[in-house]
Amino acid sequence: MPRPRQALLTRERIIEVAAALVDAEGLAALSTRRLAAELGVRGPSLYNHFATKEEILAAVADSITGRVDISVFGRHDWRTALRLWAHSYRAALAAHPNIVPFLAQGPGRRPAALAMADAVYGALVDAGWPPARATHIGATMRYFVAGSALGSFARGFVEDPQLYAEQYPHLTQAHRLAEHQQQVDEGAFALGLDALIDGLGRIYETVVGPLPPLPPEPDAYYSQNLH
Repeated sequence: MPRPRQALLTRERIIEVAAALVDAEGLAALSTRRLAAELGVRGPSLYNHFATKEEILAAVADSITGRVDISVFGRHDWRTALRLWAHSYRAALAAHPNIVPFLAQGPGRRPAALAMADAVYGALVDAGWPPARATHIGATMRYFVAGSALGSFARGFVEDPQLYAEQYPHLTQAHRLAEHQQQVDEGAFALGLDALIDGLGRIYETVVGPLPPLPPEPDAYYSQNLH
């Protein structure tokens, strides 16, 4: 019996390999020719699934956005939901920092990105925020999260104690930051996020009215979603 014909290429496989290429070498490394070579096919085969390289990038970006937990909106107070969502958002981007500049251009026509924007904006408006303020908050959160995922603060300091000891007396321990990268970077993000949401709470009281008390949240939920 003849062997059944098997598709050599699927959208999912193209997205997977394109994402791995961007992760490893950056956005500039992705071209249809390079991607076809990585997949072991001819370039025109890609066009059966994607019309352009931009469409491939958009699909990669949306596959990453689709991993962000937006189910917290509508289930929690807007402050709690923003905090949980922001941690999930940052985790998704920090795992793929090379795609962040593309994501930062906005949602475009990407379904997962538009669903996320809709969830955030809708939850804020439902909580009483004026539409313009809800838009500002969504933009502010995106700037904050995307910026934090672009690189590591801790990794920005070289591991050379002599450099700091001789010229920068307040940075004598800076060479140790890279050893504690996760603690430093995640701690800085959590601190900034707390300050941002606390500040939004004060603005809410000025613009909308008194804040309702936050309901207690199960410790297990926080542990699962913030780590």
